[in-house]
Amino acid sequence: MRLLRSTDLALRVLMRLAVAGDSNPTTRDVSEAMDVPYTHAAKVVAELQHMGLLTARRGRGGGLGLTEEGRTASVGAVVRAFEGEGDVVDCEGTATSSPCPLNSACRLRGALRGAQEAFFASLDPVTVADIVSAPTGPLLLGISPRP
Repeated sequence: MRLLRSTDLALRVLMRLAVAGDSNPTTRDVSEAMDVPYTHAAKVVAELQHMGLLTARRGRGGGLGLTEEGRTASVGAVVRAFEGEGDVVDCEGTATSSPCPLNSACRLRGALRGAQEAFFASLDPVTVADIVSAPTGPLLLGISPRP
């Protein structure tokens, strides 16, 4: 399973904020440090703020901060929120594709659903605080924008 770019970025933003200490990096700071477009970072930050995992303040003295809910958030819950609960494969079809002809008798869909749930379940007990413990946290502090 491959994560969406937004899911990867959401996890990296949470990790970066978890080690930020008293500094409050801006969305622009985070986007530059992670070498991602500002607009993409802004969308992810807005969703994380909506989820209650971070705070974002504008203006002088503003910036991003991790909430307590963000620090103790389950990585599995964050991944589910960004990836969605949909199936790994599209058996039903879309406006531009037909449903799979095996849809009524296929066992693959169930097997893939089980694998997806096992993936999420393995991430559920892991928190943001867990994934920034040493040696990761100190390395995150050393990441700076590319020249």
